[in-house]
Amino acid sequence: MSTTEETLRDFEQWHEQRTATVSAPYGPLSLTGTHWLADHPEGALPGLPGHWAEDGDELVLTAAADDGLALDGQPFAGTVRLAPDPGPVTAARLGLGERRLVVLRREGLWAVRDFDPDAPARRAFTGIDVTGHDPRLVAEGRFTAYEEDRTVRVGNADGVERGLGLGGELAFTLAGQEHTLQVSVEGDGSLWAVFADATSGVSSYRFRFLRPAAPDEQGRTTVDFNRSLLPPCAFADHFICPFPPPGNTLAAEIAAGERNLSAPRAV
Repeated sequence: MSTTEETLRDFEQWHEQRTATVSAPYGPLSLTGTHWLADHPEGALPGLPGHWAEDGDELVLTAAADDGLALDGQPFAGTVRLAPDPGPVTAARLGLGERRLVVLRREGLWAVRDFDPDAPARRAFTGIDVTGHDPRLVAEGRFTAYEEDRTVRVGNADGVERGLGLGGELAFTLAGQEHTLQVSVEGDGSLWAVFADATSGVSSYRFRFLRPAAPDEQGRTTVDFNRSLLPPCAFADHFICPFPPPGNTLAAEIAAGERNLSAPRAV
């Protein structure tokens, strides 16, 4: 098999795996709500039984047997103190029938996410529009870490500004033009960029994610825009994805990778 054929096969497998992941029973398409406790000080969350209250570093849930909640796979009644779920969704401690209730905390605020395998968005899903592999949109990148990690305030998909942690800059060249992206560094050393480009909001979603592999000791990594990802908020309105930080809107047209959701079928 030639290198080109192998590259195309790998790209097709990546797209197939990605489609399977987002359409899984507890993938992003199944999110039906993110309920912030600050919006419901009385302790009743929309569509969820029980009484919910924050107490410092814990979330306190009180429920009756007929509420139908499960804790760690067993019917639950009484009071329990909860910490944020580290993930994945399938490992969430709370359930309601087939639904999974994920506890999260962002910048000191508590919320509960409701994942339902029977969500309308999941039933209507027909696929992701992805552009075929273009070798011209693969470049060698060089990562330069900041002396100290930075946090910038950026808008989020739910209209709220939140902090976005940044660990350095990723420089690369496309079509003879030099570009840089501010990137976050994940726990495994890989990079994460939130970016927009000249196609954003026109022929592509309004912004996308890029996840280059961990740089080597010289800071080198591959920047492959063929693997641009739709953010979770493209699949469900209840995600709070960050918008691109300053400098991460490229003048170039990145007509590659995941561009939009395919047109939904009627449900």
